[in-house]
Amino acid sequence: MSDSQLKPEGTLSLQTIAMPADTNWSGDVFGGWIVSQMDLAGAIHAERFTQGRCATIAINQMTFLVPVKVGDVISCYTKILKLGNTSIQMQIEVWDSHDSSRAAKRVTEGVFTFVAVDVKGNKRQISEEVKQKYLESQAV
Repeated sequence: MSDSQLKPEGTLSLQTIAMPADTNWSGDVFGGWIVSQMDLAGAIHAERFTQGRCATIAINQMTFLVPVKVGDVISCYTKILKLGNTSIQMQIEVWDSHDSSRAAKRVTEGVFTFVAVDVKGNKRQISEEVKQKYLESQAV
């Protein structure tokens, strides 16, 4: 199935515009800038979901598919894959929609893992209430 037939999966967690300061000498946006936007989107979702602070502990399976140019609007979609006692793993997709005249294209995707932390930065348990909410959402 081509990307033109695919749709983003998950929750829209962040949208932003690629600016000239975010590019390399060829006019393409730095991959690191895109990864940082993904990390922000994942942190927003993880912190809202776990009802507290979270920190990124791993990034897996990153694949860049198409370049992003200045002026492109990127949208980061997040989807929880797995919930542990202190960690949350999520798929993060980035889609580029330069304007409404053409279909959005998937730019990249990756699997990020966050750990719930307390105010001192120590691991904290994700509440049973949050875990139950997640299990109920998976049963639908």
